[in-house]
Amino acid sequence: MMNSVAELEELMSRPTQADRDEMEALHGDLLILGVGGKMGPTLALRARRAAPPGKRIMAAARFSEPGLREQLEQAGIECCKADLLDHSQLAALPDADNVLAMFGRKFGSTDDPTLTWAMNVYAPGLVCERYRNSTIVAFSSGNVYGYSHIARGGSVETDEPVPVGEYAWTGLGRERIYDYHSRRNGTPIILLRLNYAVDLRYGVLLDIGTRVFERKPIDLAMGAANVIWQGDANSVALRSFRHATSPATVLNLTGPETLSVRRIAETIGGHLGITPEFIGAESTDALLNNAQRCHRLFGYPTVTPDEMMEWTARWIGMGGATLNKPTHFEARDGKF
Repeated sequence: MMNSVAELEELMSRPTQADRDEMEALHGDLLILGVGGKMGPTLALRARRAAPPGKRIMAAARFSEPGLREQLEQAGIECCKADLLDHSQLAALPDADNVLAMFGRKFGSTDDPTLTWAMNVYAPGLVCERYRNSTIVAFSSGNVYGYSHIARGGSVETDEPVPVGEYAWTGLGRERIYDYHSRRNGTPIILLRLNYAVDLRYGVLLDIGTRVFERKPIDLAMGAANVIWQGDANSVALRSFRHATSPATVLNLTGPETLSVRRIAETIGGHLGITPEFIGAESTDALLNNAQRCHRLFGYPTVTPDEMMEWTARWIGMGGATLNKPTHFEARDGKF
C-alpha cells in the first residue's frame, strides 16, 4: 500500500523487464511531447529507469506546474520548454527517432472549443511535419467510438467511430490528421485509444470513491466503465513503437474488465465502511473499450481492479493528495 505521493510515483514509474527489453531494443532516442499532463511525468520516469545508459530521454512541455521540470531533470531526463502551437518553438526541439505524443485537451472544451481543436487537430499536423522521419506513438481516446451496448463487451478497433460531442470529434480529427501524414510521408504511427487510466490521485475510481466518502449520491446513467492502472498504460505506450505502421494503426488501451459503476461504489464503500447512495438507473449502453488485441500483444495488466479499488479506498480514507481533475466519465452528452 502506498502511503505517500513519492511511493505512488515510484510504483507507477517502476519498469518491468519487458519495458527494459523494449527500451534496449529501441533504435535511437525518445522524445515525449506534452509531458506535463497526468500521465506524462511517471511515463517519462519509467522510460528513464528502463532505458540503458546513453539513450537520451527527452521531454517537452510548457512546464507550468512548479517543480516538475526540476524533478524530471534530477532523474536524468532532458527537458525542453515549448508551446507546440508555436512554430519556432516546435522547430527548436531536438530531433528524435522516437516521439511519444501525449499532448491534447479535453476539459474546458465546451468553454473554448477553438483551443481544443487547435491542440487536438492542428498541433498533431505540426508535429507530424516536424517529426516526419520519426516513429510516433500518439495517445488518442476511446471517446471516438460513441456508446456500445454493455452486453457487447465494448468497441473494437474495426468499429465505425461515432463521436458524441465536440471533444470526441476533435479526437477523431486528431486521428485523421495523424493518419494523413502517415500515408503522405510514410511515417510509422500507432494511435492508442485510451479510456480510462487511473492512479490514486485521479480517475474514475477516485471520482466514484470520493462521492461515496462524501455521502453524495452516484448517478448510474453511465452504468459501466473500463479502467487501467496508469503504470500499465505507460508500459504499453513505451512498448508500442515496434507496432507503429504506415498507414497509421489504432490500438485500444484499457483493462480487460467491464466494471459496473454500482459495484465499484459498493466495493470502495465496503472498504470505507460506508453504504453508497445511488440515483437513476443503468443505461443499456456506455462508453466502453474492448482491448483484447492490446492484451494479446502486451499481456494482461499487472494491477487488478480489486487492487485498484482497495488502494483507492485506503488513499481516500487517509486523505491522500489528489489532482482535483475529475474525469466526468458519467457525462453522456459529450460536454467536458
